[in-house]
Amino acid sequence: MKNNRLLAELIAEAFGTFVLVLIGTGVVAMVVLFGKGVPGEMVNGGFTNITFAWGLGVTLAIYLTAKISGAHLNPAVTLTLAAFRGFPWWKVVPYSLAQILGGFCGAALTYLNYRPAFFKFDPDLSHTAGVFATFPAFPDVPMAGFFDQVVGTAILLLVIFALSDERNMPPGANLAPVLVGLTVVAIGMSFGAMHGYAINPARDLGPRLFTVLAGFRNNGLTDGTNMFIVPIVGPLVGGLLGGAAYDLCIRRFLPPAE
Repeated sequence: MKNNRLLAELIAEAFGTFVLVLIGTGVVAMVVLFGKGVPGEMVNGGFTNITFAWGLGVTLAIYLTAKISGAHLNPAVTLTLAAFRGFPWWKVVPYSLAQILGGFCGAALTYLNYRPAFFKFDPDLSHTAGVFATFPAFPDVPMAGFFDQVVGTAILLLVIFALSDERNMPPGANLAPVLVGLTVVAIGMSFGAMHGYAINPARDLGPRLFTVLAGFRNNGLTDGTNMFIVPIVGPLVGGLLGGAAYDLCIRRFLPPAE
């Protein structure tokens, strides 16, 4: 029974992350591949479209999976819940692998859908891996976006902890996914430029692994740039800091549960 429950949770985490990444990478593909004919130029409302679609993707994925797995959908969330909220440590790696698998599959389906557009826009797949994975705004300073990954993920976990804390003022269970999604929108609009605001190692690593398999040359993983490090390490550090900050600065001052 225990194994059956874990399998259900892992399927939910993979499927939820699949939906999140499918919507998120889909909107980036729309913005990048269907611009005004100039490589790199976005369609009207480009970055706004991206931030809102990623936020909606998060919201929908949470609604889809929360009752089964808790809708972590993010190794930084899983790690932080294990560190501060009693989530079983032995589930951290399986959850994270399921999330990465979901991200990989979401990117693969986006690529399948837009494959003709990719080959028209970027025939040798040399400069469009950014549709799937995040890259620094200043390539000569690859760690330049580390700090905003830490800050953005810390904000995300602060909000998640507040929304799920019965001692605070949690919303109705049916509203929390919307508020988490809006938080992702706000983070993207505030801290989205330096390194693409992955704030989720699975959202970045799963699709990045797909870009390697699909033959994208500027993938940040096998091209010698090591650009994959920031969107993995930054969110993990930021999540832990956000969880610690909530417990230290907010939760300790809340009245005890009735």
